[in-house]
Amino acid sequence: MKIDMHCHTKEGSLDGKITLSDTIRTLQEKGYQGMLITDHNSYKAYRHYEKKIKGKEFPDFVVLRGIEYDTIDAGHIIIVMPAGVRLPILELRGLPVSLLIDIVHHFGGILGPAHPCGEKYLSLMNTRQGKKAKLLIPRFDFIETYNACEPPESNQAAFELAKLYGKPGTGGSDSHRENCAGFGYTMIDADIKNETDLIDAIRSDVAITANGKRYLHTTKQKIGKINSVLIYSFWFYNKFSALFRQHKRKLELLENHLYVYPTQRQDNRKAG
Repeated sequence: MKIDMHCHTKEGSLDGKITLSDTIRTLQEKGYQGMLITDHNSYKAYRHYEKKIKGKEFPDFVVLRGIEYDTIDAGHIIIVMPAGVRLPILELRGLPVSLLIDIVHHFGGILGPAHPCGEKYLSLMNTRQGKKAKLLIPRFDFIETYNACEPPESNQAAFELAKLYGKPGTGGSDSHRENCAGFGYTMIDADIKNETDLIDAIRSDVAITANGKRYLHTTKQKIGKINSVLIYSFWFYNKFSALFRQHKRKLELLENHLYVYPTQRQDNRKAG
């Protein structure tokens, strides 16, 4: 099954310029069977899909709910939670990566670094946590080894990292615009119908390959050396946004400490 495992949308990302519907159409035209929505710290696009699209359009295309989470210390991390599991804290950027891993795994999800050898502050190996790779990377479930917006040397380094630690490699376009959708892919030798199927496949020994075609019209390519200004601006933005959401994160952490889902609450009441 051919899936684009790194897609941004206009509905869910501030920098997204392509709607979810247009992403699906573009991917179908290119022979894809599914996509993983990975908007920045947001499930808005998937909620839009459930309300406006699911069951009405694209019956033969699988749309999966994921997120690209901005940690405070390890860059961008792609997360997939099991079908039906909703964690509000994943829409509150700024958790440290070690705590994020604990939370995701506690609720049955998987996660891995996006473009791990890419830009400073945005990518795991170019953050302070990257220095602790020997301790941290074994805790991830996969590594994004192909990102269409990254240069070949970045993707090659990510591939070597996955090989070194024995992690499955995933691929995606990292598309924010229509002409980038479908430039990266993950081929999985399994039938994926929902997020739980994807999690099971990545955790199993099924064949998974990642590849694609480089997208050359990124913001980085356009602005050249000025790109460093953009990177440092992101650093300040991430720090400020994480601080701004600190109180909400603390409340969610307290809730998640004893958190159960509505169906579980009903079961617990019956059992009691």
